[in-house]
Amino acid sequence: MHIWVDADACPAVIRDILFRLAERRQLEVTLVANQLIRVPGSRFIRALQVPKGADAADAEILARVQPGDIVVTGDIPLASLVLEKGGLPLNPRGEWYTRDTIAQQLTMRAFMEELRGSGVDTGGPAAFSHADRQRFANALDRELARSR
Repeated sequence: MHIWVDADACPAVIRDILFRLAERRQLEVTLVANQLIRVPGSRFIRALQVPKGADAADAEILARVQPGDIVVTGDIPLASLVLEKGGLPLNPRGEWYTRDTIAQQLTMRAFMEELRGSGVDTGGPAAFSHADRQRFANALDRELARSR
């Protein structure tokens, strides 16, 4: 199992959780971004910089993800494609994307984009909280325990 991180928008506290997890469980974690991301020196943690472009990191993750790999992303279209490849996409707020929920999430995303495009202020996501960080760590721990 490999953990891939769509790292351009991944909160630093989530990266820190993943760094500790990589060392503790000796799991490979790769952060993919179109900017340079510093990672601790570790044989389990890598950063992969891709060319600038809206979907360059997504394309790189999709080219490398294998069935059973975990992909940390807040990008719903990427999560949908990861599911198609047999990967396990996890939102940084600790919510798993599943085959049962992804269509609804894609529809809601499109609806919100349409509202924003017509000038409606939809606000943004809630601030990232301690509870989000805890929910992420717990979701990841449960999945890793289950997969053993």
